[in-house]
Amino acid sequence: MISQTKGDLRVLSMQDYDVSFGSAGASLRKILDQQKYSQRVIIVDEHTRQHCLSILDKNLYDHIIEIPSGERHKTIATCEQIWATMAEYGCDRHSLVIDLGGGVIGDMGGYAASCYMRGIDFIQVPTTLLSQVDASVGGKLGVDFKGYKNFIGLFAHPRAVCVDPSFLKTLPYHELRSGYAEMIKHALISDRDSWIRLTTATDWTSNASAEEIATSVGIKRQVVLDDPKERGRRKILNYGHTIGHAIETLSFAHDRPYLHGEAIAIGMVAEAYLSHHACKLSARQLDEITEYIRGVYDDLPVHHLDHVKEIKMLMKKDKKNRDGSILFSLLTEIGSAIHDIEVSDAAIGDALSYAQSTWLT
Repeated sequence: MISQTKGDLRVLSMQDYDVSFGSAGASLRKILDQQKYSQRVIIVDEHTRQHCLSILDKNLYDHIIEIPSGERHKTIATCEQIWATMAEYGCDRHSLVIDLGGGVIGDMGGYAASCYMRGIDFIQVPTTLLSQVDASVGGKLGVDFKGYKNFIGLFAHPRAVCVDPSFLKTLPYHELRSGYAEMIKHALISDRDSWIRLTTATDWTSNASAEEIATSVGIKRQVVLDDPKERGRRKILNYGHTIGHAIETLSFAHDRPYLHGEAIAIGMVAEAYLSHHACKLSARQLDEITEYIRGVYDDLPVHHLDHVKEIKMLMKKDKKNRDGSILFSLLTEIGSAIHDIEVSDAAIGDALSYAQSTWLT
């Protein structure tokens, strides 16, 4: 999976940028030694400013833009604040944006950079497991709009992605576990051997290692290279997300909103149920998936799943839909997935009931 080693850095080559694994500071220095920028802006939130910014040398950036953390701030309004501040700093088309944070900063910071003066370079420095294995790789950028996740966005590749596992030491347990859901997903859709390794580990947290992170990124890399603009096979990366995104969005209105990976964990169980009924995923493998995910995410509240009508309404806004039909990416077996599968409205309700019963028993 790792294509080459450069000094102390392991590097995975995408089509037109590299993902490095190792010291983020060393990675950034190499890039900035190769190319001079007129202004270097680093985007942080209050958490990454406190816990992560000190890991990087101050001479790697000229200005700091701090935005509030959380999905509810992943909006055009926040982008307007970023653009206004960049303009105040005199950023031009030869400037650089460094996104230091999780998926929200990566998605929104990359989107803001890609729109500013019709597009300037940006580098992703993901600080959460979720962003290291998923959000920072693949070029999908955007913001939420009127309650719908990633509704406004575009495809644009970063100048580079710098994955530094040392940032994971700053994460609370539930944030680490949230990111782990994407590692589970990657294994389920495309790598049976990864699934076996993940599920046979004594403690799931040991899987958040540099080697397994690189393997997980490598799985996504191959899918993205096969289908850069998500017109076909890349859609399998949405396994667990059609239902997961809907219940995540719904949960924002409640006192215990889901973290992204928590919602996706529930979505993967529900969509494994759909896979069994629509794509002949075996009953044994359905049980295997359900038991493992339930074991890792054992304390999730599932009262949100009572709101079946609202969840289905949110699913109708999913970007993968076509002609009003809700389309799923589902499993034919562990390690293999297919996309654009339509299921009945009743089956969706049954899948939600199955997922809820999984956590209630």
